[in-house]
Amino acid sequence: MEQAKLKQLILKVLKKDERLWNEDKTELNQTLLLDLVENIDEKVIDLLLQEKDLREKFFVKIKDIYVFKTNDFRFFMEENKVDNSYTDYKNRIGLTDGKKFLKDTNDVVLDFPYKDCVLEGGQSNEEGEDVYFEYDETVTKAQEKQGLKAGTYNQKTAKRKEIFFNSVLAHDEIDRLFDHKALTNWKRFTKDGEQEVKEIERDEDGTIKENLIIKGNNLLALHSLKKQFAGKVKLIYIDPPYNTGGTGDTFTYNNYFKLSTWLTFMKNRFECAKELLKEDGSIVVAIDKYMQEYLGILVKETFDQNKFEVNCIVVQHNPTGTQGNNFSYTHEFAYFITPANTTYLTSVSNEDAAPASFRDWGKETSKRESAKTCFYPIYVKEDKIIGFGDVCSKSFHPESANIIRNDGVIEVYPIDSHGVERKWRFGRDTVESISNELICKKIKGEYVIQRAKKDGYRWKTVWTDEKYNANIYGTKEVNQMIDGRFSYPKSLYTVKDCIKAIIHEKSDIILDYHAGSGTTAHAVLELNKEDSGNRKFIMIEQMDYINTVTCPRVQKVMEKENIDDSFIYFELAKWNETAKEKIQEAKSLEELETFFDEMYERYFLNYNLKIKEFKEKVLQEENFRSLSLDEQKKIFVAMLDNNQMYVNKTEMADRKFGIDKKDQNLTSKFYNSEK
Repeated sequence: MEQAKLKQLILKVLKKDERLWNEDKTELNQTLLLDLVENIDEKVIDLLLQEKDLREKFFVKIKDIYVFKTNDFRFFMEENKVDNSYTDYKNRIGLTDGKKFLKDTNDVVLDFPYKDCVLEGGQSNEEGEDVYFEYDETVTKAQEKQGLKAGTYNQKTAKRKEIFFNSVLAHDEIDRLFDHKALTNWKRFTKDGEQEVKEIERDEDGTIKENLIIKGNNLLALHSLKKQFAGKVKLIYIDPPYNTGGTGDTFTYNNYFKLSTWLTFMKNRFECAKELLKEDGSIVVAIDKYMQEYLGILVKETFDQNKFEVNCIVVQHNPTGTQGNNFSYTHEFAYFITPANTTYLTSVSNEDAAPASFRDWGKETSKRESAKTCFYPIYVKEDKIIGFGDVCSKSFHPESANIIRNDGVIEVYPIDSHGVERKWRFGRDTVESISNELICKKIKGEYVIQRAKKDGYRWKTVWTDEKYNANIYGTKEVNQMIDGRFSYPKSLYTVKDCIKAIIHEKSDIILDYHAGSGTTAHAVLELNKEDSGNRKFIMIEQMDYINTVTCPRVQKVMEKENIDDSFIYFELAKWNETAKEKIQEAKSLEELETFFDEMYERYFLNYNLKIKEFKEKVLQEENFRSLSLDEQKKIFVAMLDNNQMYVNKTEMADRKFGIDKKDQNLTSKFYNSEK
């Protein structure tokens, strides 16, 4: 039963309880109703139980007893109260354990209204806007400056209204939403350009071994990846949309995404993404100051703290700082969600971490008494360490840090340039355990001993290197490679170091489902070139700039660096694609008019379209009919909702969707199944 009809049925049944209504029974006291439901009021429960449709929806039968699903009923009433909004009843962002607030308990999780919902979060441009056309008889001067004209149909925008699906009450919609999608518009890109996709490479255990760039809603794309990549991704790196703290407490992609909506958006995707991780897989999430605290609590709630360890690092991405009233922010954050009790050791080069002096510079190091076994010679010959001498007696005081013996061996002592005795960082009894980490260098004519770990080192929680500057190694990097515009890309080296901190194997899979300008793919390709690796990336992006920024950038990296690799591009098949093709193929306004009946009956249209008014009034107006056919087509295309209508794999053979045989075959190959 549709939700609107279900709500009317509930109201009809509850008319029998006078406590819930005003005198003329026109206004329901919903607060009282929900309080009575919370307390399992016998009369209210009995009224609901007697109605068959309500019994099936809000009760579960256990043997011969019907149990009322209180939370489901409460959610339904709140969701359908006013404009599909979760309104005043206990509606606040707060810290609770689900039953009590913070003041009553020490167990803290993040609680928000849409917590148990699914948010599709679809859109095609960065502003999260729907496009429509409106006839304007007059325009203001300010509108003229925006390019709007009087006496014509002007293109306008409105913020997309998001749809929430509850996991219990809308399970049919959610099941359809998460089904495997048909995949279209396949292309392979190499350093030489675009090619046809003929096969999809797999490794010996059947795992797809291709770089992938996918256009489409990232939540739906993640669910479409699950069968092929569950338990196979080593690292998920994402740079999600930030809540900027501006008007409406929103984030950049969509000004209708309130704080609770943003949390739902992130939670839905986390829950699916973690199913793709290997047993020792990790997630890294970039975030700024506005959402850092909320994200931290959400992460700890979503990821079992017995299985995952959460660390938050600081990255100085803007050394010059931002303009502010009190503080100039120079940093943002990255949450590392890694397997518990795991130490990540990464191969070290001079670029990654400069070797540290093995000579201890501490204030007490001139006193041999402070470390009796830490003053001894290290033997060097032909620029290599060949051994270690015994601990020196208290009476022995070498004249310099380097003493050359007759056999050509150099004895190196922990003495500084002023002749002051120091000590080595390891005692003679333990130094041989790290001997493979020691190196000698000749600096200003003197041999010095340094320690550079061969097996790895621990990453610091504050990253301040100039290479993390997002303006120089992010924005300028992208602008030099492509003509497209992109706001605030990450520094290439920030992403490279995030990968280096996690990835050990040279053949691991890295997923980024907020692909943006393609920095993660760029980083993976460069790392592979540096160490001859075969890591693979999977990138997901639903914005239209995937074809003007993301793909061109990644292809340009392969071309510029002469990389013999490729990536496959494909899209989640949209339901409305056929409608767009028919609009573009129309030869006249009469054909468009004929198609309009089919369009509003068969396809999904934007919420702001008034069908009757358009059909009976707008189509008949001379101003509309005098527009060029191209302008009329644009208006028809703008009526279609481009963000939701994806075709399920099980339906792709239906001719009405217009998916050709080639795309059907490649879709089946991708899912490793028959059509």
